[in-house]
Amino acid sequence: MMNKLLPRLILFRKEVVQLWKAFWAAETPFYLKAATLFTAFYLFNPFDIVPDFIPVLGWVDDIILVPLMVSWIVSRLPVPARVYAGKYGKTVDGTARRM
Repeated sequence: MMNKLLPRLILFRKEVVQLWKAFWAAETPFYLKAATLFTAFYLFNPFDIVPDFIPVLGWVDDIILVPLMVSWIVSRLPVPARVYAGKYGKTVDGTARRM
C-alpha cells in the first residue's frame, strides 16, 4: 500500500503548486479559479460532508475529496496556464506555414 501512496502524495504536491501558479495566471478561466477557492474553503471549512469531530471518518473525506478536486481542476487547466508553459519558453500554437 505504501508503494502506491507515496507516488500519489508526490503528485498531489506537484498539482498543488501547479494549481497555485495557475490561480494567479491570467489565462486560467474564472470557473477554475472559483473551483480552486471552493476546494480551499472546503478544506478549512468546519462544515464538511462528514464533520471533522468524528474521530477517523471526519478526516477521511478531506483526505479523499480534496486530492480528487485538485486533480480534476489541474486536468482542466488550459495549456498556457500550466506551470511548465512559461518555464521552457513560448508555447507552440500548433499552426504551420508553408514556404
